[in-house]
Amino acid sequence: MELILSTRNPDKLREIRQGLAGLPLTLRGAADVTGAPDVEEDGTSYLENASKKALALARLTGQWALGDDTGLEVESLGGQPGLYSARYAGVGVSYAENRRLVLERLAGRSKAERAARFVCVMVVARPDGGIYSAEGVADGYITEQEAGTQGFGYDAIFWVPSVGKTFAELSLEQKQAISHRGHALKQIRAYLERTLKAKAASVAGQGRSWW
Repeated sequence: MELILSTRNPDKLREIRQGLAGLPLTLRGAADVTGAPDVEEDGTSYLENASKKALALARLTGQWALGDDTGLEVESLGGQPGLYSARYAGVGVSYAENRRLVLERLAGRSKAERAARFVCVMVVARPDGGIYSAEGVADGYITEQEAGTQGFGYDAIFWVPSVGKTFAELSLEQKQAISHRGHALKQIRAYLERTLKAKAASVAGQGRSWW
């Protein structure tokens, strides 16, 4: 059985594949699908953007698809970067440029003013338009300077009190255990496990096809 992953971001793909490892699914990224559209993320919520991406691929391929949208929200910046996290410093910019802009806008701010959270919404979409969604949140603070070389995006400036480190100072396994994407993936994995088990029982008992 296949699950199409809507993201073309290799860093996200790595984390999603790790989170779903061991399931009886073949995971394919959007880059592996002929004619896969570049869906414009113009929604007003993470759920809307994730749903658009997942539904577009599910309808194109006739397979189930997984879409996600993630944002860093800094309270003192009015929730920015938020939905624009990937292009906060401009379209096509590097991770480093986005981090630099956040640090510049928080320069001289107190710890309380550096409170932030990561939000990740994931959606599994069926070809018939049905969806299942999950949300994961991670709370922390924006550091005054970068720390760590692991991870990607804003990881090097996002400090998590429970471990006393930034996401970029953690291994992939450590990050997945406490991160926004890790929390969302746990819910998605549980949903897929339930669904696969139910479908397998249906096929065995009635000879029905998966779809």
